[in-house]
Amino acid sequence: MKILQVNKFYFPWIGGIENVVKDLADGLNGKDGIEMEVLACQSKGKGAKENINGIKVYRASSLGTLLRMPISFEFFVMYRKLAKEADLIILHHPFPLSFLAYALFAKKKMIVWYHSDIVKQKLAGFIIEPLIKYAFKKADSIFVSNKNMILKSKLLNPLASKCKIIPYGINIPDYELPPKIEEESGKIKNKYGAPIVLSVGRLVYYKGFEYLIDSMKKVNARLLIIGNGPFKEKLDKQIKDGQLENKVSIIDPVKDLIPYYHACDLFVLPSVANSEAFGIVQIEAMACGKPVINTNLPTGVPEVSLDGETGFTVEPKNSKALATAINKIISDSDLKLRFSQSAKKRAEEFFSLEKFLETNKRYFEEILNK
Repeated sequence: MKILQVNKFYFPWIGGIENVVKDLADGLNGKDGIEMEVLACQSKGKGAKENINGIKVYRASSLGTLLRMPISFEFFVMYRKLAKEADLIILHHPFPLSFLAYALFAKKKMIVWYHSDIVKQKLAGFIIEPLIKYAFKKADSIFVSNKNMILKSKLLNPLASKCKIIPYGINIPDYELPPKIEEESGKIKNKYGAPIVLSVGRLVYYKGFEYLIDSMKKVNARLLIIGNGPFKEKLDKQIKDGQLENKVSIIDPVKDLIPYYHACDLFVLPSVANSEAFGIVQIEAMACGKPVINTNLPTGVPEVSLDGETGFTVEPKNSKALATAINKIISDSDLKLRFSQSAKKRAEEFFSLEKFLETNKRYFEEILNK
């Protein structure tokens, strides 16, 4: 079974979709006769062929990016060649070039892994919509991470019968608390004090960090935001103008988040737009036994951590609601313990990497055996 995954970028590029592509490649390559290959683009520069962890990775040359998409002509040449040799093609959406390539060239058995709607680039989304609809029509199946996406997406809803729900997963044992992690976690607690509120993500518009920072005016705790991005200067100014330097710290991305998850008292995902389709960081925090506060987006976000069971779900862009939810958890040790235990149990039962890989593999086999 030769499977070609197609996405705009690949490891070591950092991103949620790129992590999923890598998990599938690493987890299934060589298993029961599966041979995984990956076709992606360079963000800019010459093309390359690499072997990463036993997986053939083809990177098409690129002139750069436009609207966060690579500009690559070589991609079509590579796609045509590799698609001919594949038994199954997986197109990871959103990536317009892959849908155009599919329409032009090899019509093999194909799956669309639908990760997110096109939210901000609405004009571009309108232009490429016919290509997406064509691919959806031809796809043997459409994989999505959550039920909400099928219900709320105007593209997916008419094709609900073709959709398979496969929640993302993480390698749960990685999030245990061995002595070394416990020691590092203790150092973080000593440095910042308690209670600690943690949030993680790129500093971009849809993450809603400005509302979380604003909520800290009414919370007696320390907020750590781990991430970098174009909104950093704006958020730094907000912290300074609000005289919140002793309450809020923005930390550059770290190599290992696990000590921070264990050091915090609760985790917050304050996202405000549909670009946040799932929020894998929620699972990571839950696997460490942490309550989660998320927002009621029409995506998979509130399906990961459940309101009143593993934390609280509040309305997006509501600093007051965030503050109220944070204060409830940090002031009630029994509630915090109940949420913590339920969060860890839910992560283990529903969001393991093993379950994610096995479900993908089962559907691959079903499609190829039709």
